[in-house]
Amino acid sequence: MLAGIKAVIVDLDGTMVDTLGDFVVALNRTLDDLGLPPVERTLVEHSVGKGSEHLVRTVLDHQLALPEVVAAAGVALSWPREQVGELALERYQHHYYFINGQHADVYPGVLDGLQRLRAVGLPLACLTNKPVAFAKTLLESKGLDGFFCQVFGGDSFERKKPDPLPLLKTCEALGTQPAQTLMVGDSQNDGIAARAAGCPVALVTYGYNHGDPIADAPHDRLIGSLAELLD
Repeated sequence: MLAGIKAVIVDLDGTMVDTLGDFVVALNRTLDDLGLPPVERTLVEHSVGKGSEHLVRTVLDHQLALPEVVAAAGVALSWPREQVGELALERYQHHYYFINGQHADVYPGVLDGLQRLRAVGLPLACLTNKPVAFAKTLLESKGLDGFFCQVFGGDSFERKKPDPLPLLKTCEALGTQPAQTLMVGDSQNDGIAARAAGCPVALVTYGYNHGDPIADAPHDRLIGSLAELLD
């Protein structure tokens, strides 16, 4: 897998850290602010991976369409949808700032895998659709920040994964060609972006893939943990 590879790009949520608990807490505090019922964990798991805006919009649309919400005719239903969406995103970012990493855990094998990749001299970059400020804080709180020479988030470039632009820009920052840069992720967003950018891609068999089988996503290899990359 690492033959000819000169650098590795690693996704964050669902790949290195299980952040689903953070998402659920921040979303439910946001929904409570809007007078809406809490969201089910499964919906959150199937909605993460495409950035905060997509996550908040998906959850908000779902909750506003619940029969009990429509029947109650709450205040949020009477506002323009765009206004509700902007408020929801603002409140979500506010709540996430204060709980970032508190309900999240590093996946087994991540620390070992990063240590082994660094030991063989491969430069590492973290590329996530999470806002970059949140990503850096999370990496630091989990003791992972020292492994990465570059960290980019969903607001670092004009477009997010699955668009190939973030991968191409990250390769530029690493000084490597896409064909020599391995993408490691957990979802079709990573696989599609890597294929379009010309990067080889390994996907972990855990994580968040919108409820779809990870084997259906574009990949060159499936791994049970980051530690398996050098096996």
